[in-house]
Formats: sequence, structure tokens, C-alpha cells
Amino acid sequence: MAIIVDNDTRLVVQGLTGSEGRFHGLRNRAYGTNVVAGVTPGKGGQDVEGIPVFDTVADAVEQAGANTSLIFVPARFAADAVYEAIDAGIGTVITITEHVPAHEMLRAYTYLRPKGVMFIGPNCPGVLSPRKANAGIIPAEMFSEGAVGLVSRSGTLTYQIGHELTQLGLGNSTIVGIGGDPVVGASFIDVLEKFEADAQTELIVMVGEIGGDEEEKAAQYIGEHMRKPVLSYIAGFSAPPGKTMGHAGAIISGSSGTAQAKKDALEARGIQVGTTLTEVAQLVAERMK
Repeated sequence: MAIIVDNDTRLVVQGLTGSEGRFHGLRNRAYGTNVVAGVTPGKGGQDVEGIPVFDTVADAVEQAGANTSLIFVPARFAADAVYEAIDAGIGTVITITEHVPAHEMLRAYTYLRPKGVMFIGPNCPGVLSPRKANAGIIPAEMFSEGAVGLVSRSGTLTYQIGHELTQLGLGNSTIVGIGGDPVVGASFIDVLEKFEADAQTELIVMVGEIGGDEEEKAAQYIGEHMRKPVLSYIAGFSAPPGKTMGHAGAIISGSSGTAQAKKDALEARGIQVGTTLTEVAQLVAERMK
């Protein structure tokens, strides 16, 4: 098993005819993902190396059976692309696009949440279920199949922990990059809930960073609702207050949103927090013996 994307994923790439959409869409297909369609308004009837292109997501759903959307459109069109995918009946929407205005994402979030859509992103690396499907920009060659679930706010740190685990002979059930913007679709809790219910996943690694309180909320959820072990890493212990560090959401104010506050909240619930990603991987190896 796996979560979010798997062998049943039928992927439509919104923006497939653009340079980024084409590059990663074809990489995802080469990995084994069932990329059934692309969407670019005005280019319906064309194809990208055999992948049919439609004018609308509704056409891709009706004619190609798409059930998952991967969005690679410019930021000014991203929110509209999300609405289009949802209205076409897509159940999983993954938005790679960065620099999407927070107020537009907030409106999109309030629109999609009651509909039960699994929305990942924006400004995220996507989702990978090794040997099943890759929907996004995650370098799949770094990961192997296994029993460790991974959810992260940071793309780069996701890749590093995947490499560290692979070096120790450990694999992943699914890797989920939820994105580092102030407003994102799926939270840590949304993904943790799915990992808890997934038969393949035996242990979860949660990679957080400074800013916001999502890690603190996750700590409470883990303590109250999860039976599977969770390990964590928090990036940003050296970040100065009031300064954005990389992601738009990675900003702290006073003592709120600091790495130390997140670490304390997690450890108060019995969740081990590694000081480095290498240490986290070693902790995982010890737990998986």
C-alpha cells in the first residue's frame, strides 16, 4: 500500500506543454507513473511525446480518466488551475508552483476543504510512493520502497533524509512534501492520519521548520491519536527572530514559531527530535530493527 499516489493514480499535468511541466511530467512517466493527459488551454489536440493534451481538466477526466492533477502553471494562474481541477472532479491536487499569493491560496483552501479533496502544496516537491508513482519533482532515484513514511515542509531536506535512509538500507512507503508557504492544502495532521491508516507504513518521520504552529498541533495529535512511532527533525535553530529563512512560512516572531518551541512540544509528547538528519536516520534504523 501507500498513500495519496499509487498504482491506481492516473495523472494529468496542468501545464504539460511548458518547459517545467514537460520535463517533470516526462520524468514522472519514465518512473512508471501513469501520466494519462496534459492540459493547456488552446492546445487541445496536441500531444507531448504521446501524452494527449486537452483544453480543460474536465476533458482530461472524461476522455482519459484522470483522477490526480499535478499543477505546473505560472503563479498568477495557479489558483484558477486548482479550482478547475476540483470542479472537474479530481480527488487529489498537487501544486508545485511557488510564489502563489497567500490570499489566493486561502480562498482556494476554504473552497476545497469541504469537498474532501486531498490538496498538496503549493510550493512543494510533490508526492512519491516508491515503485508505484511519482507526482512532482522529487528525485525518485534517491529513494527505495520500504516501511518509513516521510512528511516534510522542506523539499531539500526531504531529499536528504531519503538519501540518509537509503544509505542505511531503509525504504519509504510514501514521501510527502506539504510545502513551506504560510497557507498550504494538507497539514502534517492530514498526512499523519493517512500514514496511521496505511498498512505498509510502520514508522513516520516528520520534518518541520521554524514558523507557524503546525508542528505543535501535530505533536498534540500524535500524542492523542497515533499508535505508530513518529520521529522528527526541526530545521532553523540558528534562525534569527523576525527574518524569513527560505520559505515564506519560515518566519518567527519572538518565541512563537521557534525551533526550540517546536522541539519542546514534540518531546513533551514523547517524540524524539534528532539534531541532524543523519541522527534522525540512525534513530529510525534503531527503531526498525
